[in-house]
Amino acid sequence: MEKRLISSYDEINDTFVGKVDGEHGYCADYGISDGVFLGINNANFPTSVFVPNASEVFNTSKETLESADVKININCCDGCLYFDMCIENSKICSIRCKNSFGIPNLNFLIDSNI
Repeated sequence: MEKRLISSYDEINDTFVGKVDGEHGYCADYGISDGVFLGINNANFPTSVFVPNASEVFNTSKETLESADVKININCCDGCLYFDMCIENSKICSIRCKNSFGIPNLNFLIDSNI
């Protein structure tokens, strides 16, 4: 499944926010790694990503985070959640964690260029 990503980066507060276009609100917000939070809707599908202290969490420059070319892939299978984030085709984050959030099996791409 592919959806359009609306992303923004606040350099002053060093905060990255990514939201699925057309989604409003969220049902729950889960910390999937130190500093990376995933919002899901009532159907347990991902709707947003919130990362405070983003340059530290992603170990990258603030200039990189200002790019409009962002892709996030969320894959859930066999009880695991895989989260990968690329900026300008360079992977800046890769997370694997237990899927204790009720997210169904899916392969979900959120892309700012769709």
